[in-house]
Amino acid sequence: MFRRHPLLSLVTLGYLGFVGWVTLGPQPINASNSNWLWAALEFFSAHRSTQWLTYTRVEFIANIGMFVPVGIFLLLLFGRRLWFVAVLGGAALTCAIEAAQLFIPGRVSDVRDLIANTLGTAIGVLVALVLTASKARRLRVRRA
Repeated sequence: MFRRHPLLSLVTLGYLGFVGWVTLGPQPINASNSNWLWAALEFFSAHRSTQWLTYTRVEFIANIGMFVPVGIFLLLLFGRRLWFVAVLGGAALTCAIEAAQLFIPGRVSDVRDLIANTLGTAIGVLVALVLTASKARRLRVRRA
C-alpha cells in the first residue's frame, strides 16, 4: 500500500501529524489565543436566528471537519473494497487520541469527540467513494 502510493502516504502522514499537533499539543482554548472565536460567538449569540451556534457546536463541527480528510486519505490508501477499514481506522485513531489526552494537562477527553471524529471519517470515506466511483466503474468495464 505505501509502496504503491508513496506520495499519498507522505501526505497522509503529514496530515496525521497535523491532527496530532492539534489534538495532543498543549493548546487549550483561552482568551489570549482565540479572541476572534469568542467575538464571532458573541456576535452570533446576539442574533435570534444564530443563537444555536455555541462553542460546543462549533467544536463538534470542527472535529467533524478535521477528520473528513482522514477518511478520504485512508480510503485512498486502503482502497474502495476496504472502506470499512478506513472508518475503523479513523475510530481507532480517535480512541488513541482520546486515551492520550487523559494524560496531557489542559486537554479533555470527551466521548463527543469520538463521535464527531468518527462521523467526520465516515463522511470523508463517503466523499472519497463518490469521487472515485466513475474511475472504479471504468476499471470494472475495462476488466470485463
